[in-house]
Amino acid sequence: METAKAPSILFDTGADSPTLLHNMKELGIDPERIGIIVISHTHGDHTGGLRGVLELNREAEIYVPASFWGPIPGRKVTPVAGPLQISEWAFSTGELKGIEQSLAIRTDKGILVVVGCSHPGLGEIMDAASGFGKVYGVIGGFHRFRDFSRLSGLSLIAPCHCTQYKSAILEMFPQQCVRCGAGLVLEQ
Repeated sequence: METAKAPSILFDTGADSPTLLHNMKELGIDPERIGIIVISHTHGDHTGGLRGVLELNREAEIYVPASFWGPIPGRKVTPVAGPLQISEWAFSTGELKGIEQSLAIRTDKGILVVVGCSHPGLGEIMDAASGFGKVYGVIGGFHRFRDFSRLSGLSLIAPCHCTQYKSAILEMFPQQCVRCGAGLVLEQ
């Protein structure tokens, strides 16, 4: 007996549709099979590819921060203000400081936090995500975060774009850090 597969989640859509769709093709990801789209915040480098993926996918549920700039006609859109369970294993931290939500993914190792740019502050995001379980890792943009002691004890640290102190983090946590970029695949 085959068990139901958890829905695929697309977190943010990058700056533009052609790049997003090209990268999805290169990774063997069918845009039509995405079950859930989560937008971290309304900046164009996180929402630019949304229109293109929605043209190909008519069924995905969409979760946007409560401050999202407009409706998406004909779609099931959930504006997220507070913490919310999105699927059996994925949660939103809720929109923090009126700008950004992050994703907390339940894994066998604990909670993996996926962030956009961490505008509300990575510490605040990790605190919110810890409401879903013990945080074991964080991936995404850390913005101006520099309270490096908050990263101690994490098993996975993947600072991506817009991380001002990326070199320092990579140097301080060489065993836990993974270099982040387009096409990075992490397996549990």
